[in-house]
Amino acid sequence: MSIDGTTTRFRHVSYLWDDATAATMAGDEVALLIYRSNLLGADLRLTNYGGGNTSCKVIAKDPLTGAPTEVMWVKGSGGDLGTLKRSGLAALYVDRLHSLQHIYRGIAHEDEMVELFNHCIYDLNSKVPSIDTPLHGFLPFKHIDHLHPDAAIAIAAAKDGKKITQELFSGTIGWVPWQKPGFDLGLQLKQCLAENPGIRGIMLGSHGLFTWGDTAYESYTNTLEVIERCAEYLQENTGRHKLVFGGTKIASLEKEARLAQAVALAPVLRGYCSSFRKMIGHFTDDQRVLEFINSNDLDRLAPLGTSCPDHFLRTKISPLVLNLPATADLSDVAAIKACLSPLFGDYRMMYADYYNTCKHPNSPAMRDPNPVVILYPGVGMFTFAKDKQTARVAAEFYINAINVMKGAEAISEYMALPRQEAFNIEYWLLEEAKLQRMPKPKALTGSIALVTGSAGGIGKAIAKKFADEGAVVVINDNDVQRLAVATEEFTKLYGKDVFAADILDVTNVESIHKTCNTAVLAFGGIDILVNCAGLSISKPLEEHTEKDWDLLYDVLVKGQFLVTQAGVEIMRKQGKGGDVLNIVSKNALVSGPDNAAYGSAKAAQLHLSRLNAAELGKDRIRVNVVNPDAVISDSKIWAGAWAEGRAKAYSIKVEELPAFYAKRTLLNEIIVPEDIANACFVFVGGLLSKATGNVLNVDGGVTMAFVR
Repeated sequence: MSIDGTTTRFRHVSYLWDDATAATMAGDEVALLIYRSNLLGADLRLTNYGGGNTSCKVIAKDPLTGAPTEVMWVKGSGGDLGTLKRSGLAALYVDRLHSLQHIYRGIAHEDEMVELFNHCIYDLNSKVPSIDTPLHGFLPFKHIDHLHPDAAIAIAAAKDGKKITQELFSGTIGWVPWQKPGFDLGLQLKQCLAENPGIRGIMLGSHGLFTWGDTAYESYTNTLEVIERCAEYLQENTGRHKLVFGGTKIASLEKEARLAQAVALAPVLRGYCSSFRKMIGHFTDDQRVLEFINSNDLDRLAPLGTSCPDHFLRTKISPLVLNLPATADLSDVAAIKACLSPLFGDYRMMYADYYNTCKHPNSPAMRDPNPVVILYPGVGMFTFAKDKQTARVAAEFYINAINVMKGAEAISEYMALPRQEAFNIEYWLLEEAKLQRMPKPKALTGSIALVTGSAGGIGKAIAKKFADEGAVVVINDNDVQRLAVATEEFTKLYGKDVFAADILDVTNVESIHKTCNTAVLAFGGIDILVNCAGLSISKPLEEHTEKDWDLLYDVLVKGQFLVTQAGVEIMRKQGKGGDVLNIVSKNALVSGPDNAAYGSAKAAQLHLSRLNAAELGKDRIRVNVVNPDAVISDSKIWAGAWAEGRAKAYSIKVEELPAFYAKRTLLNEIIVPEDIANACFVFVGGLLSKATGNVLNVDGGVTMAFVR
């Protein structure tokens, strides 16, 4: 392969460059930098989410002198190459960046240099420069890519990595041993280039790859070619000299059985992982994971941890490997907890020992000692983090680490970061400063909410409110079309990591358990259960049929009972308490005309809530009620015969109902779904954590509905 401007076929990386698209950016090197970055970030084989950085150098006019000056545009702190925009770049004067060499006091004073990058800013609207800024600044090339490809890191993390790199690329790729990113590493890259003029890239030991070109396209193709050659080499050698991961030790369960075990165990694991703060879970039984966790080498390799700093920061020092048989009977929760409790205790002690052994006098306090990655041989991998995206990305990073271990073991021997070096990354004061700058978590961050009937009306408003306040939510409905519309809306508003969607019939036990399983597989459990699914039938006593009666009681009463029963089972597995909110009605307390079945079913819902509150207090599960009235907006109930029936009962027209209901309240207010959602948040937002068995009326003030 050569950089000759022609499309090259690649088997291990994706060639995505489009000449026509690039032509529209001709002359705008920064636009081409962003285009190149987005292409590189679109292929997870090249770099991880949020990992890597790219740059370009251009000549621009100095706004103070008007003289031409060299400016470097480089991905700023944070962000992701795949979604990078101009606002995510930092722009710095190259000469000022170089001048920092004169005041650099050595590696012991590395961190103080980061603040000095701000004195080199060219564009005052720049993103904050990252720690990798000098790595790009001290290399003279116009376009530079720094990525973390699995194939390259496998070589970089191999015991013979330097020798393999030299032989594989015939001396055209330099080598810099492991060094924490920063100013000194930038100087080492500069030195490596000076000692090896004409090289096309530099391999960073245990870390990643630097490649470059005189144009955006040359840099892009050079990067792909180097990674392609690394991947080819790994493929040529995988299984050639020894079995992958030492061969298979155990067989995986069948897919359905794996998912069943994951559903049974995830809430228990989440409970242990949430001893410090609530965590959201992710599960994968990706074949790459299964190959690793079912292997003879699992017990040797897993404790070593990862090599690349990006991998390590997301996955912690090492995973927790469960010693449960894949076919273990997980129905006895007490027995499973008795087995798991010592494992988590040992892991926390290991982590505390790691911290105490490696800490420095100025190290931040020890963080959450629970594992991020949990491996269950024969079943799959669980990851737990502060939110779904972080948990999902942690899984992706650990799969990257598995790929690295597989490749390194195929060609040599895998070498993880030494524990002290790993600690220096994890508890780096600059990383701690990033954490301290992060926004305060929202009230429901880490919470998982299942809201029945949440494809519209009150249910959808509640799900949105909870999502806005940081929760992940499971939306559902028995109407396929309505759920599809809501799913599209939630996707646009929140993205895929904030919600899951499922068809749910609250009168069907199998459907209920399927939706609860969806919550567990998507997020790890359930913390908040809102029984909101409902319907209404308004008829005089003589016109009510047995079918009407059964339908109302099946949906409202039996449905509330069955959903609560299933949700409480999951909450008990987690052992962290929880909230059950029942959306009942003013009609549970007030006798109205033509309302025998609906009103009595609502009264049953209300008293069932009291009974559940009395029973579940020992589990720290709170049960509270919100009583709406006349919530007409976006309500499926009010779209048909119910509205006509209520209008007939009060001898008014359907369109007069909102004003009619408002006028009969003390506040003369129309009640909307968001009012009910706000009331629900009052119960679960943290300020009423010691309240259970309560009824909160949100009806504008109907005196007959006063509880006391």
